[in-house]
Amino acid sequence: MKSNARIGILTAGGDCPGLNAAIRGVAKAAMHYGMTVVGIRDGFRGLVENRTMPIDNPLVSGILTQGGTFLGSSRDRPHKMKVNGRNVDMTSAAVRTYRKLRLDCLVCLGGNGTQKSALALRENGGIDVLTLPKTIDNDVAETEITFGFDSAMSIATEAIDRLHTTATSHQRIIVCEVMGHDAGWLCLGSGIAGGADVILIPEIPYDLSAVVRHLVRRNKAGKRFSIVAVAEGIASMGEAAARSEAGGKAGAHRSAPPHLEAFAAPGTEGIRLVQEPVSSRIARQLQQLTGTEARVTSLGHVQRGGSPTPFDRLLCTRLGTKAVELISRGRFNVMVAIKANECVPVSLEKVAGRKRTVPPDHPWVQTARLTETCLGDQ
Repeated sequence: MKSNARIGILTAGGDCPGLNAAIRGVAKAAMHYGMTVVGIRDGFRGLVENRTMPIDNPLVSGILTQGGTFLGSSRDRPHKMKVNGRNVDMTSAAVRTYRKLRLDCLVCLGGNGTQKSALALRENGGIDVLTLPKTIDNDVAETEITFGFDSAMSIATEAIDRLHTTATSHQRIIVCEVMGHDAGWLCLGSGIAGGADVILIPEIPYDLSAVVRHLVRRNKAGKRFSIVAVAEGIASMGEAAARSEAGGKAGAHRSAPPHLEAFAAPGTEGIRLVQEPVSSRIARQLQQLTGTEARVTSLGHVQRGGSPTPFDRLLCTRLGTKAVELISRGRFNVMVAIKANECVPVSLEKVAGRKRTVPPDHPWVQTARLTETCLGDQ
């Protein structure tokens, strides 16, 4: 690789702690190799619209601890970008910007959608790309951990810790909704670390009666409060079976996002249904079935904010510097993954379009069961 190589870098998808730390890792290592770094604003849309900024040493000084991304982000995809309300393939525009900037490689920081978009740019645009795995959901394939996950898990754990005091004081059931989409890593990890009494994750369909029995047993044992950690993508056993059956039919689709359920109050027949979060529905049902007052807390985007943990700062720096090391050797079209605590390149073809979810026999699942945590299935 030429010593004066030019690297473009962008952040795409949802924000999370560690993005600035990863940008800094890439930039610092690139400067060490004598390379030039060009920042691209607001994800792939900035690439299409040629909105860029130079990245130098003073710019990345002091950003290691800052949350978010100073480059900005978006969920736009070059091959399917909204233009005047229509989805348009803007790959050629993205490639034109890449050529105009005289880039030798485009580094993309993002989750599953970003991995797919980067691969599409490579396959359809013929440009060299390299990606870093970012998401609080920890669900990117072929890596043991994504950056942002540890920070989000720490935030969720602290929230569950704090909920214990009010649950104890008022003898309540408190349902805490945690992010994660269709993967339960964040809810499971923070639930175990925070001592949640019930943990419901998408990978293990739940039986509400099993949850009720567990809470009633706790109450009879003199424990007058319970914390229920709920991942946003959960489904009951009946819902999971119905979705599985519908998934095999042409044109089958969900009428609402997985973490929302339609709910109409009595006497409102014929009125458009309000989408009720699953956590709210579960709290309502548990209060009715157990006779214990229930409350709901949804952590929402709080989990994405704030300063990254020391673990994530170190991880981002390692991933960023490894990316530039690979570029210096002319190794492109890979994601920098963590395997056995080592930074290794993985072909984007193995990553894009796949998702890493919690296996039913994962050690964390076994740990939860051995600490008498109810997972809703038994």
